[in-house]
This record gives sequence, C-alpha cells and structure tokens, in this order.
Amino acid sequence: MLGFHWFELLIIAGIGLILMGPKTMQSIARNAGKGVSQAKDVKEKVLAEIPEEVTQISQQLARVPLSPQQAVQMLMAPEKGPVSKKQKLERPQPKEDITPSA
Repeated sequence: MLGFHWFELLIIAGIGLILMGPKTMQSIARNAGKGVSQAKDVKEKVLAEIPEEVTQISQQLARVPLSPQQAVQMLMAPEKGPVSKKQKLERPQPKEDITPSA
C-alpha cells in the first residue's frame, strides 16, 4: 500500500490525531471516503461508455474508403452503405454504349 507499513501508518495517524484532534480527523476520513467513492463511480461510468465509443468508431471506420476508386464511388452514390469486401475485389465492368448503328 504505497510503500508504507501498517506500523508507519499507525504512527502517522497518531500524530495527526494529536495535532488536529478527533473531530477534525473524523471529518478528514469521511471526506476522503466520499472522494474515493466518487472516484469509483466516475471510473465505472467511463468503463461503461468505452464499449459504446468503440462500436461507434468501428462503424465510422467501415465507411472510410480505402482507395480512390471507392471514394469516387461513394461520392457518386452516397445513399449506398459501406462497400463490402466482395465489391472491393470486383472491378467495375465498363458500360456498353447502346447507340443505334446506322
């Protein structure tokens, strides 16, 4: 516990009791307990929010284009969702020109 032994802590508590008195020491101990409790509550809230943040970030990363072609494709058709791995591997086929020949 922070490099102190129980005997050293007992001596420090005894000196504090002599210097400040029992009521002040009781108040200090109560406030320290409340502070530790509040710190634990904050830690629990932060740890509860971390998985939500990670899922939001991973969803946003899935929409990031990995190549210039994907970026252009996303700009041309923004209503589509993220490009799948199968779509990444396939090359777009050139469209045939359907003009009547004379």
